[in-house]
Amino acid sequence: MTRRTDAHPELVRPDVQAPFFSTWRVGTPERQRLAVEAIARTWERRPWPADDLRSYHVYTGHDGSTLLHHSQWASEQAYEAFARTRRQERVDEIDTAVPGIERLGLGRYRHYRSATREDGAAPVPGCIVIVDVEFEGPDPERQRAWVDAVFEALASEPEPHPGGISAHFHLSTDGTRVLNYAEWESAQAHIDALAAPGDGVGSATAQWARVQNWPGLKSSSVGRYDHALGLVPR
Repeated sequence: MTRRTDAHPELVRPDVQAPFFSTWRVGTPERQRLAVEAIARTWERRPWPADDLRSYHVYTGHDGSTLLHHSQWASEQAYEAFARTRRQERVDEIDTAVPGIERLGLGRYRHYRSATREDGAAPVPGCIVIVDVEFEGPDPERQRAWVDAVFEALASEPEPHPGGISAHFHLSTDGTRVLNYAEWESAQAHIDALAAPGDGVGSATAQWARVQNWPGLKSSSVGRYDHALGLVPR
């Protein structure tokens, strides 16, 4: 069966080889709430769909319009089997409850590297920040090199901002994107970090300038989310 949980996902699970992320545009905060409720009802009334689905989490965007979905699969093949046999009935029930949802596409990723703060504290995240980076064309080596450069910049950071808990970097399987799932103590802590001197959350150092001006870097976006729903097998 399916069980609801308030726990956040474990981003470095070794049994997760196919983490997927997708975004829905629903339009308003009220429709965000209704869609989360519809997802919960639809999933909880059915058996857990596959042993190879480790967890499914939904987040409400601070923009008041979007939902972020994160599913942890053992393999892409397991997801494809679910999509062929059990996905559509769930989609239909949710769309009946909340018509007009715009699904903006599914991103397939692999976890690459993670960083956690070293003071031993591990508070429950108060905000999830998603950084989505796109490059000009597929290049898996460039994906990895860019993330490695971020880690070099983090290691040389002269004034680390308080409030950051962890950062989990994922590489898209098509070679074109990097997604950073970052945990923060609060949205305000992230806002304060962005407001500090420098471009983004990093100081004005040569290492961060290298990251921000990486050859082939096409675009980047940042979104803040609240964890709204976690579903796991009972």
